[in-house]
Amino acid sequence: MNISEQELNYFIRVLKEVSAYDFSDYSDKSLSRRIFKVLADNKMQFSEFITKLRCDKVFVEKTVRDVTVNTTELFRDPKVWHTLRYRVLPKLKENKTINIWHAGCSTGQEVYSMMILLNELEMLDKATIIATDINSDVLDRAHEGKYKFRFNINYLDNFDKVIKENPYNYDEYRDVPYEKYFDIDKVKDTLQMKSFLRNKPMFRKHDLVNGEMFPYVKFDIVLCRNVIIYFNNELQSRVFDRFHSSLYSGGFLILGAHESILGHQSTRFKKRGMYYNSI
Repeated sequence: MNISEQELNYFIRVLKEVSAYDFSDYSDKSLSRRIFKVLADNKMQFSEFITKLRCDKVFVEKTVRDVTVNTTELFRDPKVWHTLRYRVLPKLKENKTINIWHAGCSTGQEVYSMMILLNELEMLDKATIIATDINSDVLDRAHEGKYKFRFNINYLDNFDKVIKENPYNYDEYRDVPYEKYFDIDKVKDTLQMKSFLRNKPMFRKHDLVNGEMFPYVKFDIVLCRNVIIYFNNELQSRVFDRFHSSLYSGGFLILGAHESILGHQSTRFKKRGMYYNSI
C-alpha cells in the first residue's frame, strides 16, 4: 500500500520546512510505501502524522530513520569482495595511506568486512576509514559492532568464501578462525566484533544529499552499495558528482550489484566489471 502523490508531496514539503532533510528526489514509490508503513506502525491518520511532524523534532528524526533503508550483512555479494581482494586493493598495496569512505554504511557490517579483508592483506594499519549514514540509530549499532549471531550465521559462509577460499584457485585455503575478528556467544545470541576493529573507523552522521562533504580529504575508495537505487535520476547524478569530487583521479567507486552510472556522469567514470574508476 502507498499514500497518494499529493500526500507524498505534502510530506516532503513539511519535512523541508521543519528540518534540513530534503527527500524531493527520492524514488516516489519506495518513499510512499515507507511512509504508509510509518502511519500503520504509529496507528495515525495522515493529518495526525503531519501535525506531529510540525511540533515534535524527536518524531521528525524517528520518521527519517524509519523511511531510510537499512539492510546489510557481512561480506554481502562475495563476488564484489573477490573483486576488491584481487583487483582493487592490490593496486593500492604500495600506497602509504588508503582513504576509504563507506557512504550509507547502515549497521556497519560492510565496514567490518572491509577491515577484516584489509587486515588479511596487511593493509589495515595504513587505512583511514570514514563510515557515514543519515540514521543515527544504525550508526550507534555500527559503532557497537554487536550483532545477532543467529541472524548472521548464514553470512559466515560469505566470510569463508572471501577470507578462507580463493575462487581462482580452489586448492588454496586459508584457515582463518572467526575468533580472530569476532567473539561468538551462542547462548546470548551475539556476534561481537573485536575492539581493534571497532576502534578503527570514524562513524559520522551525514546526509549524502545535502550534508557538508569532507573538504580536506580525498578518497581512494568510495563504497555506496544499494543506496542510490532509492534515488531518482536527478538525485543520482548529484550524488555521483559528489563522489567524483571526493575521489582521487583513478579512485575506485563500488556500487550495488544492480546499480550503475547513467547519463552525463558516466563520462566521468570508467566501468571496469564490478567497479568504476574516477576519470
